[in-house]
Amino acid sequence: MIRNVYRVLIGDDEPEIRRFLRASLKTHQHEVIEAVHGIKAISILRNDRPDLMILNLGLPDIDGVEVTKRVRAWSFDC
Repeated sequence: MIRNVYRVLIGDDEPEIRRFLRASLKTHQHEVIEAVHGIKAISILRNDRPDLMILNLGLPDIDGVEVTKRVRAWSFDC
């Protein structure tokens, strides 16, 4: 059985949600990267290139919709 392991970015400002997602993902051997702010999530996406992102729409600095718009503006060009 081939098992896919992914690098997952969790963009959420709630510690309890990050803790739950981190534990769940690590149980399946996925690598977890965390960001509490939208700007940090964008920086991680640019520099670390995770495979997946779980994003809260209500981040404290810029909302998840804006994060998605900014990332989509450059991510398809790469």
